[in-house]
Amino acid sequence: MKTKNKKIRVAILCGGKSAEHEISLLSAHNVIQALNPTKYDIVIVGIDKNGSWFLPKTNLWLTTSEKLPAFISPQTKRQGTISPIFLSSDKPADVIFPVLHGPLGEDGTMQGLLKLMNIPFVGAGVLGSAIGMDKDVMKRLLKEADISIAKFLVFHQHKRKHIQFATVVRQLGLPIFVKPANLGSSIGVSKVTNQKEFERAIDVAFSFDTKILVEQAVKGREIECSILGNKEEMIASLPGEIILHDEFYSYKTKYLDPHGASLGIPAKLSTQVIKKVQATAIKTCQVLCIEGMSRVDCFVTPNNKVYVNEVNTIPGFTQISMYPKLWEASGIPYSILLDKLITLAIKRHQRDNALKTSVE
Repeated sequence: MKTKNKKIRVAILCGGKSAEHEISLLSAHNVIQALNPTKYDIVIVGIDKNGSWFLPKTNLWLTTSEKLPAFISPQTKRQGTISPIFLSSDKPADVIFPVLHGPLGEDGTMQGLLKLMNIPFVGAGVLGSAIGMDKDVMKRLLKEADISIAKFLVFHQHKRKHIQFATVVRQLGLPIFVKPANLGSSIGVSKVTNQKEFERAIDVAFSFDTKILVEQAVKGREIECSILGNKEEMIASLPGEIILHDEFYSYKTKYLDPHGASLGIPAKLSTQVIKKVQATAIKTCQVLCIEGMSRVDCFVTPNNKVYVNEVNTIPGFTQISMYPKLWEASGIPYSILLDKLITLAIKRHQRDNALKTSVE
């Protein structure tokens, strides 16, 4: 770890074998720019869509173009295992900052690898990451904890032929939303109002995952709340609102259409509702075993009932991302937020390493 006058060596993991690859690169771009170079020695580790790991010699591919590449040039590839960056005896990483979104980065797989390697890492641990990514398991746990969620059905790919539109509508009504169980950034999500749209939406969702959710639509404002802290102490930001100008908060609306939505930061809510959203967000993270950071996405109905939609254990860090923007509105600037996240990762690692591993 850091000693006096020694920089903390931070390895930024980005890219990934996921449909959210490009969003990860955008997030990494902002994180790298915001990290204080007098405090941190920054190393970039890129993972391409085939799952290969790279050590780029420069970060120009992240910082010189608004249109970031979908993969890292093979010329920068190091042969062998990932040991040059993580296990090097001369320059080991002090802490890992996974700026990865979606499967194989945010679902507990990467966190398990880092846990086995005994390296501090930012964000949720193995269990919290896995639960947070799987919307089916997440929603069942929230329901068990008496946290309000939209009514939903789960379908598996091997039972695709048994999915009946009429049965779904009878249970959930219309409109409904169809989405992959294990993906974020609204990728593969469709709003459905008729059978033709339903059949198309099912095919799209199954193209990204073998398990999908069909959810009842909730009429309410889209409210998001950022969480910071380990389980010893979690704090919630001021909530923000997604003000839609499109039908729903799709991938296109989030990242491609500058006029698809606007952000209300902070959200115009009563003090009572703000406290309710914050308390619900913190309880959600506690129930789901999520530490470090998370963004909890909710709906607030006209009668001020709060429904949890989903959680993001590695929320976006792009220039339009809610997680850092909400903390800025709550009095924690971007660069200070990153400092706190890195400190939380190191403290959790020290806490966990203090546990006994022998009965003697």
